[in-house]
Amino acid sequence: QVQLVESGGGLVQAGGSLRLSCAASGRYAMGWFRQAPGKEREFVAGISWLGGSTRYADSVKGRFTMSRDNAKNTVYLQMNSLNPEDTAVYYCAASIINSPRTTQGEYAYWGQGTQVTVSS
Repeated sequence: QVQLVESGGGLVQAGGSLRLSCAASGRYAMGWFRQAPGKEREFVAGISWLGGSTRYADSVKGRFTMSRDNAKNTVYLQMNSLNPEDTAVYYCAASIINSPRTTQGEYAYWGQGTQVTVSS
């Protein structure tokens, strides 16, 4: 059983930054998803096991950066230039397919989520 634990969420003003972390053991490609109130969960970013390949949703390209430190069993999501539309619960997920995946069904394990709120 893979346990994923997110941290780093919080309240930030528009234009600000946050860095989310996800502690995860094992050799998995990882992803970040988010779910805003009243909306479906959506893909944000994904990274391969060794970190050499990443993918991003168009809505976050150029603002968010996903990375990982396998020595620390941790993946990160650096979020810059945040706007109120980024407000959501952010989830990290692990996939046994070793390339960045964009659909929820390709991820086998999920964290409990961390709230990110961006005020205008």
